[in-house]
Amino acid sequence: MGPMIRTEEEEDYTSPPWLMPMLRGRYFIPCSIHAASNKNECNMFCLDCAGTAFCSYCLVKHKGHRVVQIRRSSYHNVVRVNEIQKYLDISCVQTYIINSARILFLNERPQPRIGKGVTNTCEICCRSLLDSFRFCSLGCKLGGMKRGDQSLTFSMRGKQGREFQGGLESDEATTPTKLRKTNAFNRLMSGLSISTVRFDDYGPGGDLRSSSSGDEGGFSFSPGTPPIYNHRNSSRRKGIPHRAPF
Repeated sequence: MGPMIRTEEEEDYTSPPWLMPMLRGRYFIPCSIHAASNKNECNMFCLDCAGTAFCSYCLVKHKGHRVVQIRRSSYHNVVRVNEIQKYLDISCVQTYIINSARILFLNERPQPRIGKGVTNTCEICCRSLLDSFRFCSLGCKLGGMKRGDQSLTFSMRGKQGREFQGGLESDEATTPTKLRKTNAFNRLMSGLSISTVRFDDYGPGGDLRSSSSGDEGGFSFSPGTPPIYNHRNSSRRKGIPHRAPF
């Protein structure tokens, strides 16, 4: 028996198994189970089951599963960024703000005419984009991966590998700069507070007095007492007092 030949759609493009069913799902059609109910549009998709879309009444069958809600904008299917970015690396895909929510499109949106002054377009469907993005949708990013671009991935493992060092998250990478500077200053001040022998620890004969706190070596963990400044020995003349105005 010869080796099994995998088709193009069955090949592994480092994408999760639920991505293609989600992109090709049929949404906003009446649910066959709850046809007599109101608001029975199939706008839910379960990432764990990776089956067909279902309505909100069917959520009881997917309790504890990862479910995202598919929405519609200009007759195109979209998903909110805060729902999908927990399970998918959406880098290189342009996001949009619609109704005060950041979303991204599921599939390509071809643009036959490119506007004037456009310098960056989607690598798959040629839709105009901002300069910092390469694709206009998740489907277009998948198309870029099918072309053999090794720098593209949907896996969150590579993203976590950059954020974590040796399995533990780096404090320097996540701590704000202002907070790091404050912590460094506090460590410096705590080091200076461990002063060496104070001046009043010496007796009349120059011998070191025993520490009452029981610290070995005669070190004190309190700031050193500053010397008393004698104003009488100062050669600086006192200024002429000024009378307060009436």
